[in-house]
Amino acid sequence: MRPPRHPAMRIAQLVLGGVLIVGAGVVGPLPGPGGIFLFAGGLILILRNSYRAKVRWARLKRRWPRTGNLVDRAMRRPSARRRHARTRDIGPPGAN
Repeated sequence: MRPPRHPAMRIAQLVLGGVLIVGAGVVGPLPGPGGIFLFAGGLILILRNSYRAKVRWARLKRRWPRTGNLVDRAMRRPSARRRHARTRDIGPPGAN
């Protein structure tokens, strides 16, 4: 488990995450995939530092599980690795 971060550091990372997400909207129309990487970085920072964002993310994943699993794997979240290992060992649901 990680040691708790200083509240000022958490707030700074939340603000930086928000700036990256807004920047993704600005850079998005330009040629190239730059906006995707900015959005992903901002999302990661916000999900790591905000309890409310984590709760909303869990609700979104329940509603759209395929998209949520894809994003979790791209973010290398430990929960995604556990689910992937469990699915690989047991097999997909309904396969039996």
